[in-house]
Amino acid sequence: MSDFQKNIFDHLKKNANIDADEVFSVANSVQNADFTDEKTVRRLIRQLSKMANKPVSKQKEDKIVEAITKQNMPLDMNTLGKFLK
Repeated sequence: MSDFQKNIFDHLKKNANIDADEVFSVANSVQNADFTDEKTVRRLIRQLSKMANKPVSKQKEDKIVEAITKQNMPLDMNTLGKFLK
């Protein structure tokens, strides 16, 4: 792991209480994920919500799931992060 990567993970641990293992676990789970599958998308949203300690209401979760599964939005971590705010 490079110093840059270590600094990122140290920052996540300090400011968001997210450790590197959690980040790698989510990253691995989405590598071959089917983002047209509602159950897969809901699971990812719940994992990210839990990691970020940001509860997501059922209504907001439904909107995110619909947007992703219907491909009405680009899927990247920044966009997903905006939904979780």
